[in-house]
Amino acid sequence: MTSRQTCLDRDAADPLGGMRARFSLPEGVIYLDGNSLGALPVAAAAAVRQAVERHWGQDLIASWNMHGWIALPQRVGSKIARLIGATADEVVAADSVSVNLFKLAAAAVGARPGRPVVLTEAGDFPTDLYILQGLAGMRPDVELRVVAPGGIEAALDERTAVVLLSHVHYRSGTVRDMAGLSAAIRAAGAISLWDLSHSAGVLDVDLNRDGADLAAGCGYKYLNGGPGAPAYLFVASRHQAALRNPLSGWMGHARPFDFVDDYAPAPGIDRWLCGTPPILSLTALDAALDGFDGVDMAGARAKAGALGDLFIERVEARCADRGLALASPREAAARGGQVSFRHPHGWAVMQNLIARGVIGDFRSPDVIRFGFAPLYVRHVDVWDAVEILGEILDSESWRDARFQTVAAVT
Repeated sequence: MTSRQTCLDRDAADPLGGMRARFSLPEGVIYLDGNSLGALPVAAAAAVRQAVERHWGQDLIASWNMHGWIALPQRVGSKIARLIGATADEVVAADSVSVNLFKLAAAAVGARPGRPVVLTEAGDFPTDLYILQGLAGMRPDVELRVVAPGGIEAALDERTAVVLLSHVHYRSGTVRDMAGLSAAIRAAGAISLWDLSHSAGVLDVDLNRDGADLAAGCGYKYLNGGPGAPAYLFVASRHQAALRNPLSGWMGHARPFDFVDDYAPAPGIDRWLCGTPPILSLTALDAALDGFDGVDMAGARAKAGALGDLFIERVEARCADRGLALASPREAAARGGQVSFRHPHGWAVMQNLIARGVIGDFRSPDVIRFGFAPLYVRHVDVWDAVEILGEILDSESWRDARFQTVAAVT
């Protein structure tokens, strides 16, 4: 059985142990919610301060050229590309995940005439489903099909235009077989569209190796770009000439500062830009991504898996017969960077944990989630978090009235 000293020894030998110093983490807090909002990188705070006080405050509008504001979407995209197995000219930072999924799904439908079906699975991340519902609602030529989990391959046919799936399921942490599903989708003549929000920055994603066509993801989870950080999108180079961005904003124009009346799409990935980029939030994300310098993503995934394994082992030993049921795959290879457990009073248990300094989150109706961002979570954090969880469940302190009120954000 693993001891706390063993955890300390593992941390001392951890090749990623030094990365924790790149983050500003509150004293006395065990932060296990990087799968919802990454911790603050020290460099991001400094970069935003400089962008506000010096670039905006002193150099004003000249900063678009003087400090390279205009190239931030491409610069940030190239840094993300390294983390997701893409080339620099296949990724750009822009908009939100929801907007990017709409752009990509609509473009994929347009590139597959005579194929009206947009396909996805029930229970996937809600915004992805909502976006597809919105697309189908505004285009009578589009048919949305939502199949039971695991039913994608059987549902593929000659009417399928695009398939949208999360690489890692938000609730359970289950990792889908990107290579196998992308191959099946391609063989059916359709286009694959992947949501990487719960995998980029924690798994060794390789879009080109696995044959993905399109992808989008957020910048605020494991990429640590801050609340509401800009998202990004990927378009494989083989598709860039044929696909058209349906949101033909001026930043996606071939010559945006010619100010002509007619739209002409920019070549390559730049055509997927739309409106003016949000410079302050892009600056934070740009600096946050430097925190991955020198990080081997295969090693990061291995550590996240080991932390998850340790968490499961400790919960099942320390909290046996306390109402918890594992809701994630037991095998690390089948799991993303999180572990989820079900508990009939999950909301209250999580609020009690947060009050004790262990921050995870809750997903309705009964799932408590714990994220293991490998750049700053330690083995000893896992040990201590489970010990506190055990004390809460033993004492049933979660029954206190102050833990029962459900907040606006869960």
